[in-house]
Amino acid sequence: MTIAHREGEPPGEPGAFRQQRLGGSLALPTEMPAMEESHIMPNLKTPVSSKDHIQGDESAPVVLVEYGDYECPHCGHAYPIVKRVQKHFGNKLALVFRNFPLNQIHPNAEAAAESAEFAAKHERFWEMHDAIFENQKRLGPELLLELANSLTLSGHELQESLAGHEFTSRVRSDFIGGVRSGVNGTPTFFINGQRHDGPFELEDLVRAIGEHLTGT
Repeated sequence: MTIAHREGEPPGEPGAFRQQRLGGSLALPTEMPAMEESHIMPNLKTPVSSKDHIQGDESAPVVLVEYGDYECPHCGHAYPIVKRVQKHFGNKLALVFRNFPLNQIHPNAEAAAESAEFAAKHERFWEMHDAIFENQKRLGPELLLELANSLTLSGHELQESLAGHEFTSRVRSDFIGGVRSGVNGTPTFFINGQRHDGPFELEDLVRAIGEHLTGT
């Protein structure tokens, strides 16, 4: 487990300690914009909209939002689980992915997120998203260029985009929205706007989503 906080529960941040116990990478306090503790609630503060990357039926009865970091090993672990969850629920579930790069512990996370946003500009977001996670152990500048070329995207244009920080503001917007929603580590999931604080193994996510479908 990658831990960015000191051991124990930081004052005023019980969610961080909970994330540590359940598994996941924790955001460093210096990555968080200043805000009062009372503003951190376990509900999604930024509603899903057409600006999001959505996979599946947008009118599905359940929307699963993931705040993730492409270099986070726990997000890498969750990736195939989420795929199986999608297959299990079919058109009853829509998936949204939002960027939450933990730059101080994952040096390639920001570039990966911006590369996925570059691919989105060319309507290839999910292909890049999947390819990065499927090659996570090789993540670095060379891999991102390789993946861009494999998706028939211009490696040169990707390099220019990264150098010019074309999508930095988009990634930062996702990150700040996550912080305002109480995200303090990755991956963090929201089911129909409510944060899922339990484990994110297959049976746990299936059970939690099923409860939303049945209203229990």
